[in-house]
Amino acid sequence: MKKWMSVLLSASLLLGVTACGGASNEDSSAGKSQQEQQTKEPLKVTLPTWTGYGPLFLAEEKGFFEKHGVDVELSIIEGLAERKQALAGGKLDGMATALDVQTTLASSGVPMEVVWILDDSYGGDGILVKNDINSAADLKGKQVAFEFGSTSHLLLLSALKQAGLTDKDVEMVQMSAGDAGAAFTAGKVDAAVTWEPWLSKGANANGKVLLTTKDLPGIIVDTVGFRKEIVEKRPDDIKAFVAAMADAMNYWKENEQDAVSIMAKGLNIDEKEFTGTASGLKFFNLDENKKAFGTADNKGSIYQSTQNDIDFYLEQKIIDSAPTVEEIINPTFVQGL
Repeated sequence: MKKWMSVLLSASLLLGVTACGGASNEDSSAGKSQQEQQTKEPLKVTLPTWTGYGPLFLAEEKGFFEKHGVDVELSIIEGLAERKQALAGGKLDGMATALDVQTTLASSGVPMEVVWILDDSYGGDGILVKNDINSAADLKGKQVAFEFGSTSHLLLLSALKQAGLTDKDVEMVQMSAGDAGAAFTAGKVDAAVTWEPWLSKGANANGKVLLTTKDLPGIIVDTVGFRKEIVEKRPDDIKAFVAAMADAMNYWKENEQDAVSIMAKGLNIDEKEFTGTASGLKFFNLDENKKAFGTADNKGSIYQSTQNDIDFYLEQKIIDSAPTVEEIINPTFVQGL
């Protein structure tokens, strides 16, 4: 009798342990899944201080990234060289920057895929000059502050080309766009390729605006791109990022004052400065992104803009090899919404 009691007791204990073990495994699995979500690395996205990148802060502040299930860590790094270095070293996952910069990154061994179009510059970027400079041809032999290999460089090259000149015809002073504007305002250089608010500040202080992207439209398109390996490893996060950006643009349309306040604060600039600069930009919502990306059978304008950047930089010998447009532009996420 004692033997059977012992067997039954052992069986009961075994069942109890098994049941507890099963529940424990489920709890452990659920806990692990929850922990993975909590410890998942954020998408690390960098940008310089520029009004066009304000919607990123809007998506963050209004919780649109969180709503779609992705953690995004935004950082401001002013220098393009520093941003490129951080991307190449894997310290950053993505960057908000002009389309031509995404092209130069791809050609220098940092494959990038553009997944969202932020804006098209229409007067927001330009060239500041002293009052005795009246044309691009007059820049010959002058000190011009701009950042080599950047969007500013592309704008300068485009202006000089129309005058039959190259950047070899000017005295280059290497510095970021913001520093270039400040240097011009302080009277330290003859000209500067920069953006607002420096265009207005410089014109008021020490000269005039020679030309802007109104005179050379379609040259500067601001985008968000991610390293190719991130897109391949984390497609759900990229999809969530794009969906959040679409929400941010809708929110801006419906709540303009609140949106402007949030974006200006995120960029650490004055609200008046933000709205003044924004007037020189054409921002893209989801529908406009879909149109610009197009479809596999009917590709949109972003493809031609990218090809123009590739051709231009090859012609100027700034890049040695040409990536294909299809390697840089990824319409999958926009078209999937």
